Parts: sequence; structure tokens; C-alpha cells
Amino acid sequence: MATALMGSLESGIIFSLMALGVYLTFRILNFPDLTVDGSFTTGGAMAAAMIVAGYHPLLATFAAVIAGCIAGTVTGLLHTKGKINPLLSGILSMIALYSINLRIMGKANIGLLGEDTLFSQVMAIASSPFTIILTMAILILLVKKVIDWFLDTEIGLSIRATGDNEKMIRSFSANTDNTKVAGLAISNGLVAMSGALMAQYQGFSDVSMGIGMIVIGLASVIIGEAIFGHKNIRRATIAVIGGAIVYRIIVALALRVGLNPSDMKLMTALIVIAALIAPKVIDSWKEKRKKAQKKQASSTVVRGENHAKT
Repeated sequence: MATALMGSLESGIIFSLMALGVYLTFRILNFPDLTVDGSFTTGGAMAAAMIVAGYHPLLATFAAVIAGCIAGTVTGLLHTKGKINPLLSGILSMIALYSINLRIMGKANIGLLGEDTLFSQVMAIASSPFTIILTMAILILLVKKVIDWFLDTEIGLSIRATGDNEKMIRSFSANTDNTKVAGLAISNGLVAMSGALMAQYQGFSDVSMGIGMIVIGLASVIIGEAIFGHKNIRRATIAVIGGAIVYRIIVALALRVGLNPSDMKLMTALIVIAALIAPKVIDSWKEKRKKAQKKQASSTVVRGENHAKT
């Protein structure tokens, strides 16, 4: 059980990079970006292909991030310059990336067992059960700090304002096309980094490893916001990271109690539905409770006045 939870924690931290990318488009930019399913695989494919070709894993990971940024930029250009619906832009990029990913890898699957990866290098320096967790925790906290800082910069504030009220920002002569493209590029860069690290962590890259990633990303964002809150950007980003870890732990527990791995997609959908409905049910219950308390208090006052009159 402890081994399963340790693995869930490690993979949850890696997936939190992808969840942060989904958060940037889904919450900040208000853009339903389905490119994620393709760019996650692009990250893994680029990193695996370069590592097998003999390149340093750090350089391969950096190249994966650049490839993800390019994928996001294409989606942004399809929407802003091509005037294509946001949802359709993401779908088109996702479909195109499937063939591109096959081109990058040259086949459907690349194994990395025996190859030099970032994780094997880290374990060579300090071989401990907690080495990967500590290393990834430092990396994800660094990325979170950079995202928090970026969203407070001038262009970061423009991206946030574009997601909040695009028409108002345009009335100030701001170019919302550029902010959308920049937001999508950064988002998919993070997603591709997550894919590159996951490929190195699990020891292979597969052309289908990105299927369903957008749902997992949304589940992480929604679960994190429901549990940890999202009053400001800094709290929201830490909530997304926590949500990704909690999601992986839920999946591990579900498998532990005997759930079939083929039911994982169904379980993910049910988790998202529960996370979406639960806050509304709780708010509705709190509202009814407040009304009942007010009604009880007012009736108590009326009874007191009647008693005083008599």
C-alpha cells in the first residue's frame, strides 16, 4: 500500500505540471483547449526520440517544452487568425499532433529502459525512496513561483483580463489575439514538459499516452479548487498541484480495492461530475440553512413582542 501511495505521489507531482497548463487555459484564459491530449504525447515523443538518439535528457526535455509551445501557438493562430471556434481549433491541433507524434517517434512506442534519463541521473546522485519526490517537488514549486510571478506581470495581467472580459480589454486597444496565443503557448509548453517527464518516469513513450489528459487535468483543477479553495492566483496554483496529487491517490485507492484499470476513464468522469456538483449542493444547503436560521430568529422576535404585549 505504501509503495502504491508513493508511486501516486510521484506521478501526481508530474501530472500537476499538466494540470497547471490546463488551469491557465481553462480558468485564466477561459479557453477550452483540447490540444492537451496531443501536446502531452508530443512532449513524451520528443523527449524519448531525442534520448534514444543520444541527446542529453535535459536538452530533450527542453526541446519537448518548445514543441509544446509551438503546438499551443498553432492552436492560438487557428483561433485568432483563422477565426475558428476555440473548441474546434483544439480538436484540429489534437488530431494533427497524432500524426506528427508518430513522425517524431517513427513508431507507436519507444522504450527508455536502459537509457539515460533525468530520473536515472538524479537517482545516481542520491539513491533514496524519496529522491524523485523531493526533486519533483522542488521543480514544481519553482514552476509555480514562475507562474505566479508571470501572471502578475503586464502580459500576465493582460492574459487574465482577456479571460475575464475580452471585449473590455479590446476597448482599451489591447491586442487580445496576442494574449490568447501567448497563454496557449505557455499552457501547452507546461503540458509537454509533463509528458516528457512522465515518459522518462515510466520508461517509455506511447502515441496514445495523451488520450484523456484534458479530463484528468480538469479533474485536478476542479478537485483542487473544491478542497483547497481559489481566492487568489497563488492559492489557486497550489490548489491545482494539490488536486493533481489527490486525484492520483484516489485512482490508486480505487485500483487497490479491486476496480478494473479499464474502468479508470469512467471513474475519472465520475470524479469530475462529483467535484462539479458537490460545491453547488453544499452552497445550496448552506443557503437553506441560513434562511431557516433567519426565519427562526424572526419568529422568535415576533413571539417575544407578542408576549411583551400580553
